[in-house]
Amino acid sequence: MTYPMNRRILLKGLGGAVVAAPILSSMFERSAKAQSNAQVKRTIVMFSYYGCITNNWFPAKLDGDLTADDLTATSLKALAPYAKKLLMPRGMRTMNEWTSKNTGAGKGRGQGNDSHTQCAGTALTLQPVTPNSNDPFSFEAATKFNAMPIGPSLDHVMAAQLSPNGTPLYLDVAGQNPMAQAAISYKAKDTRFSPLNATQAYSALTGLFKTGTPMNADTWAIQKGKKIHDIVRGDLNRLKSKDMSKADKDKLDAWLALLSDVTGAISAMCGQDLATSLGADKKLGSSTTTTDKVTAKVTDTMDNADLYSAIAALTVACNANPVVLLRYPNNYTYTGLGINADSHNQSHRLDSANMQGPCVANAVKNLITIDTYYATKFANLVSYLDKIPEGGGTVLDNSVAFWMNELSDGNAHNMNNTPLIQAGSGGGYFKTGKIVNLDTMSGGTATNFLGRSLSQCVDGTPQTSDGVSQGTGTEAKYGNMPINKYFCNVMTAMGMKADKDGFPAKDGPGSEVTHYGYSDKTEDFSGGLDAVKDRTIHNPGGYTELKA
Repeated sequence: MTYPMNRRILLKGLGGAVVAAPILSSMFERSAKAQSNAQVKRTIVMFSYYGCITNNWFPAKLDGDLTADDLTATSLKALAPYAKKLLMPRGMRTMNEWTSKNTGAGKGRGQGNDSHTQCAGTALTLQPVTPNSNDPFSFEAATKFNAMPIGPSLDHVMAAQLSPNGTPLYLDVAGQNPMAQAAISYKAKDTRFSPLNATQAYSALTGLFKTGTPMNADTWAIQKGKKIHDIVRGDLNRLKSKDMSKADKDKLDAWLALLSDVTGAISAMCGQDLATSLGADKKLGSSTTTTDKVTAKVTDTMDNADLYSAIAALTVACNANPVVLLRYPNNYTYTGLGINADSHNQSHRLDSANMQGPCVANAVKNLITIDTYYATKFANLVSYLDKIPEGGGTVLDNSVAFWMNELSDGNAHNMNNTPLIQAGSGGGYFKTGKIVNLDTMSGGTATNFLGRSLSQCVDGTPQTSDGVSQGTGTEAKYGNMPINKYFCNVMTAMGMKADKDGFPAKDGPGSEVTHYGYSDKTEDFSGGLDAVKDRTIHNPGGYTELKA
């Protein structure tokens, strides 16, 4: 599915600045009836690292209606106002889990390369990484730091069919370009894809703030404090005088209000090296917090994280790109949250990235604060999408926005019981307002599925953190339903085509994606590529339990 230019309105303001307006379907009903009747759908993936404190992240409820009350006692409380538009699949597993006892093909739960390299590399590709190692504690650079997956990631697989230029919009909230140990976006085998910073993405959308070219009149005016609506007022008034529905006028107004907020945030940083300033060590996480053992309150502003989320929302609302990946940083010190320790070390409950040692003070409380911060940022992304009306609903209703993590518990480095939450129904494909337990066969209770993140390093007690034992992870027998099937659901919801075997394929004969990835059993990754001879997609198709 592509979005031809005759379905997009371009508004040209003073000096030739270009602002891409959202599709206004009522203006094209007569000239492009078939296209206007086709529902536009989008996918936004928000990705974070080092797992979470599962006991506080997950609601106590394992299955049934998802209510605001279910969320208010958790790290996800910022999402409570959107409960009816959320879907929480429970009991899933991501692939290629690192374990300390990996001793070769079929002997572990995944490859033995590194506790992050293989997990991040496989997160969206669901492919093994090469070169392989069967030594879980090796520090050989090729396998620990530089191993890369053998295929493209989900954002590129989807963009190949859905995006106008065949590539996703990849935004890095901290302005980083991650190396293989933390890279998640791969264009092809062994080919990392570089993210854009906010200025680059915003300039691609609007034509403003381009580097290396003379400043145009609109950019100059905005830097001097002029509002974007004033620059395009004449064009907007002429556009609104056309045969346009009230719903489309409301959509245009909401989109322009968000655009103005983003323009103001970008222009406030002008006069500096924007690419550097948007790295924003002091800006990212610039929130005030109060914490206790259980909860963390975050009062946020349009900080850099929200700026990236707003650009993502603008991009999908105007159909400049329907596939967006939003990456939060690895190895980050969230000083704006009052945390002066690296997020990776904190996930180990240590002052280093070692696997064992004395617990550091406040590690659990700090991790809950970080989890709550991410949830607040995801809630803001959801709010941006939900403020823009579209058809009988909002842009959010026609989107699938989901937040996933590299791991489940960051100390255990386990990948069963995946923390994932979705907003939007993808145009009615998915259920919303529900928690759905996909792992009913294991017999796990709601308590089992809260995990064991609080089993070590509870503040105030002298303890030792032991990541090797995986004692903070959810018990291995619970939460093993493959995330492959969920990704198949998302791709099918977006209207993607499949080949005769059910794998996603541009112009393929199939209308439902049933296969994705190297295997849907993490044990099949043990030993690396082709080490397990009978590896396959053992359980094809999406989850029918998630469909509306």
